[in-house]
Amino acid sequence: MNSAGRSKGGAAGCPCGLSAVYDECCGRFHRGQAVPTAEALMRSRFAAFARQDEAYLLRTWHPATRPKRVEFERGMRWVTLEVEEVTGGSTFHTEGTVTFRAHYAFRGRRGSMHERSRFTRDGGAWVYVDGDTLN
Repeated sequence: MNSAGRSKGGAAGCPCGLSAVYDECCGRFHRGQAVPTAEALMRSRFAAFARQDEAYLLRTWHPATRPKRVEFERGMRWVTLEVEEVTGGSTFHTEGTVTFRAHYAFRGRRGSMHERSRFTRDGGAWVYVDGDTLN
């Protein structure tokens, strides 16, 4: 992926940071295909924040912690995601955590958010529960 966020051949790369184009990567999850792991859910949720896909974010949020709405801050652009550590969260687990650093640009300034997110299965599907902000 080049610095313009495009993969080879000129197609837009996926916001989650993997080399596949959006439609073949997180786009398939946003369209309703099952998410196989907690890490894939984390990546697809980052892409949903980048694309401001509120419906997907709410659908993949645990009912006990889900807000009524997702507020997208004007001037915020999610740039790239770095997954640092994954525990559990495979097709064989019922819970998992993903530690990540999400990079953003906000009104011309760059920054990052560092978090350890918790995921669980709800009705067989992976959902985001909550997260702890890290330093």
